[in-house]
Amino acid sequence: MMSESFAKINDINLCYEMRGKGEPLFLIHGFGSKKEVFIGQFQALAKKYKVIRFDNRGSGKSDRPDMPYSMDMFVEDIKALMDYLNIKKAHFLGYSLGGMIVQNFVLKYPERVNKLILINTVPKVEYGDAEIKQYIDSKIANYELKLKDPARAFFEGAEGGYTPNFIEYMKNNRSKKIHDMFTANDLIRESSINPTRPQDYLNQAPALRQHDVIDKLSSIKNETLIICASDDMVTPKQLSKFMHGKIQNSRLAEIEGMHSTPKEKAPEVNNIILNFL
Repeated sequence: MMSESFAKINDINLCYEMRGKGEPLFLIHGFGSKKEVFIGQFQALAKKYKVIRFDNRGSGKSDRPDMPYSMDMFVEDIKALMDYLNIKKAHFLGYSLGGMIVQNFVLKYPERVNKLILINTVPKVEYGDAEIKQYIDSKIANYELKLKDPARAFFEGAEGGYTPNFIEYMKNNRSKKIHDMFTANDLIRESSINPTRPQDYLNQAPALRQHDVIDKLSSIKNETLIICASDDMVTPKQLSKFMHGKIQNSRLAEIEGMHSTPKEKAPEVNNIILNFL
């Protein structure tokens, strides 16, 4: 069973989807993204778990109040959604910014978390304000291009996320199924539906700047899986290795690829997740 629904929580409407049966597993997406980023995980993981993916505030079909979002707002949205769904405890998978949110969540509400999965994320955003601004400016420029030419915007935005060979394959085989899950055309089309707008990027940015759990990692006692990518330039693998060293009950898996391994290497990522859970 799959349904897209809305939860009225914390004065916003949060859009979520549930699929599968079993222990609950929440998927939390990254900066300027939306729940569909888990196109490579949602159905595969739902064969064994009750998987809940949702659009963070300021993303997808969820409300986008025009105000700065704090890290704690994202944390409290998760807690409120859990309460709304009457879920006392769950597994959590966080990707990129989602992994940062999940780190803050488990530190505040450890009793609500079963196992923890952190994919291509960091314990602290070490970029300065100028670098963060440059990053956001590039996202906004890509948004402007997306309105005119979604395919070109997708492939330009793909650089640095996917390996060059994979990008070339997608360009030359746009309608061919990848991993028997999705096509390049699916990804292009999805990227142009409910895209993150310039003000949404600016509203999400304060949470990035606030994220710093370096001195608290050792207090995470939950069983944790950390997945990193060998050539990730967005969230370097060295920081995943640092987290692994600080979180006592953790294991580390390195996958060949870049920041978008959950899609490019979906079967490998999913096998590692399922074996861990």
